[in-house]
Amino acid sequence: MRIILVTGLGGAGRTTVAAATALAEARAGRRVLLVSEEADPLTGPLPDALREPAAAELPGGGSIRVRRPDPAADFRREFLALQARSSTALDLLGAAPFEDAELTELPGSRQFALLRALRDAADGEHDLAVVDLPPLHEALALLALPEQLRRYLRRLLPTERQAARALRPMLAQLAGVPMPAQWLYETTARWEAELAAAQAVTDAPTTRVRLVLEPGPAALRALRTARLGLALHGLALDAVVANRLLPADSEDPWLAGLTAQQHRHLEELRTAAGVVHELPHLGRDPRGAEDLALLAPVPPTAALAPVPGPEIEDRREEDGVLVWHIALPGAVKEELSLVRRGEELLLSVGPFRRNLPLPAVLRRCTVTGAGLVEGDLRVRFTPDPGLWPRTP
Repeated sequence: MRIILVTGLGGAGRTTVAAATALAEARAGRRVLLVSEEADPLTGPLPDALREPAAAELPGGGSIRVRRPDPAADFRREFLALQARSSTALDLLGAAPFEDAELTELPGSRQFALLRALRDAADGEHDLAVVDLPPLHEALALLALPEQLRRYLRRLLPTERQAARALRPMLAQLAGVPMPAQWLYETTARWEAELAAAQAVTDAPTTRVRLVLEPGPAALRALRTARLGLALHGLALDAVVANRLLPADSEDPWLAGLTAQQHRHLEELRTAAGVVHELPHLGRDPRGAEDLALLAPVPPTAALAPVPGPEIEDRREEDGVLVWHIALPGAVKEELSLVRRGEELLLSVGPFRRNLPLPAVLRRCTVTGAGLVEGDLRVRFTPDPGLWPRTP
């Protein structure tokens, strides 16, 4: 099953493109799930049929279903479940439990609801899931969140320390009360499993990100930010969509000036991305299935080439080093920093930061230099004689 994640600059029409993508794929005979926070992302077509649990059947055997994350309900459900699991420990502390009606969602609830929706999108009886993500910077932070939180959990509650949890039921029986750490580790294990499932969806080779831009002064900068942020976290950019293009044959001088300016920015996008898929401005807000059909997505055959993942080049024979290649398209040297700490490489580039686990072979080496060549970060590692296997 394929997953298309749609994001872009705020106001560029990403929700419209997500809905058009889902509808076009369904009309091509596929079973499609559209995940969107919008109350009615399809802006009118078959609204009564596009509500769970029913799915709208379309000619050609395809179908489309809309699922809308509910952060408030998701927060209440998860909070009450956590409260129920830790009720014994809370009773010992004299805490008064909360009821459903008095709970209001906290900041961050929306992000976790979207992650759960993304995780659930990989399951079910559909061929394609189209996920309408938040604007670009928020979407990049959201996609990086599972890996970051899993790293924090591993550092704060290492697996080796959890090995002693087998003794806790016996200690709890002797003491007559449950051990406080027992529910903590159980909750941590559940969170780890949920985060791992969400990360597996974003890391899957069948998951792609579609970037929606309206050609203008901010479009090229947004494209560079998106390519850099996605590449750093190993995500693939499926396509760049230039939305709301004005007609090029207008005789109105005012409109012709706007069109010329827009097409100059469009040419910049073509030069930077190579492939840009153009959607027209309808002269109105799109309403209904017929309007969305005019904004149908581009064919998959025109997708951008994926950014290669980190690769190790063995140059021990020539230079005595191993070179770790990390693709960072659009990165500049002045905004790049990296630090080796233990078995991780702490990499910062522009506004982004990631802790990259070192491959096993590089953990036995020391960092002896790095260079950035046309978007390719090359980190040189020299084998440590004290750790490297000796050969005759």
